[in-house]
Amino acid sequence: MTNPPNGGLFPTADGRDLIVSRTFRAPIEDVWASLTESDRTARWFGAWEGDPAPGRMIKLQMAYEEQAPWFDVRIDACDPPRRLALSTTGEGDGGWKLELRLSNAGGRTELQLVHHLDSTDQVGEMGPGWEYYLDMLVASRDDLPSPSFDDYYPAMKAYYDSLTEVGH
Repeated sequence: MTNPPNGGLFPTADGRDLIVSRTFRAPIEDVWASLTESDRTARWFGAWEGDPAPGRMIKLQMAYEEQAPWFDVRIDACDPPRRLALSTTGEGDGGWKLELRLSNAGGRTELQLVHHLDSTDQVGEMGPGWEYYLDMLVASRDDLPSPSFDDYYPAMKAYYDSLTEVGH
């Protein structure tokens, strides 16, 4: 059984941010390693290859998607262990701009995945996807069975679509 969706849409000067978060009972450096070391990202999202540094491109595999596609990803900013900003170039979708933000207090580390949106047209698909991937991260860190995407989509679609309605 999956947890209820926790994402939200927040207005920005350039559009809206979709933010989905998880909290870990772990040091911030350990959570950072789960987000940045290829052997650890392979366990919940996909492996990457290349020479990582701000302004550089790496290749990232989405191992849990159909045909496990590889994408070019630009590292826009890296402030270990608190912030990683990435962007993709995409065919048709214009690419994604993402941030992973970490904070630590009281022995807990909070991760916020921020997807900077130009349009909210696909929030009903993106939100459940990010919920799934963050729960994959939790499962990989806690040595739990991987969740099934079928528990996220379409079950969470209505919640995320409702965030785009006036007043949300």
